[in-house]
Amino acid sequence: MTETRFLLLSDVAIELNVSESQVYHMVRSGELPAIKIGGRGQWRVERARLEQYIEQKYAETAAWVTRNPLTSPEAD
Repeated sequence: MTETRFLLLSDVAIELNVSESQVYHMVRSGELPAIKIGGRGQWRVERARLEQYIEQKYAETAAWVTRNPLTSPEAD
């Protein structure tokens, strides 16, 4: 079975383990790229864009951890 190219916001919420309203905010703010389709303007997120978003968040988190270590370096 092939994966669906486009995901509903509810699918994205499940993938990220967050609420649908959080995903909607991420889309509306431009944080997560999405398209609006159909007469009712339903939002869809391309699976590849979601994977890119996740990779970006890993990189941002790694940079944050580097800048904010859990413990202070020992003074020499």
